[in-house]
Amino acid sequence: MVLADQVDSRTESDRVPSALDALAGVGMLLPYERTAGDEIQGLAATGAAVVASIVALTRLDGWRIGIGVGAVDQPLPTSTRAARGDAYLAARTAISSARRNPVELSVAPGESVTGGGYGEYVEDAETALWLLRGTLARRSAEGWELMDLLDAGLTNAQAAASLGISPSAVSQRLSRAARTEGSRGALLATRLLDRLVEVSA
Repeated sequence: MVLADQVDSRTESDRVPSALDALAGVGMLLPYERTAGDEIQGLAATGAAVVASIVALTRLDGWRIGIGVGAVDQPLPTSTRAARGDAYLAARTAISSARRNPVELSVAPGESVTGGGYGEYVEDAETALWLLRGTLARRSAEGWELMDLLDAGLTNAQAAASLGISPSAVSQRLSRAARTEGSRGALLATRLLDRLVEVSA
């Protein structure tokens, strides 16, 4: 379960609508909704959905993220606000812990996970997400714009033409945007999250 809290919400404008728009395409088990004031939450079934959520929220900036790993009461309701279970309690613990780490992201296991002695798996997944988020947080708006074009299937040359810049400028932007590091980091984080879910099931 992913819980996100807007940072400095008392002094900043409401960013929830833009966050929900950015997260609308993420394949969640229960889609994101505003839960209370400046909070949003959604239920993910895969590591890929969690990573996609983190990428989107990091790009928007200004979001603290807590990820809870554990069981969810069945049958599932139609709304994440109505769902209950170990994962939801763990996400509350995670969002509190996120305030105390450099990238404002934390992963917390529910009782069903901690009872199995899976602390190393939780730490591995959290570390990968920290590194991924730290890498993406340094990406500029121009870097994200270039990533969008390349992710849409354009070649470097086509992206250069679309942006009205030279191929060498594209190469420089790619380097600064850490495309390879970001892609590999996202893949690693996805694998570690899926492994965590598998061993704790």
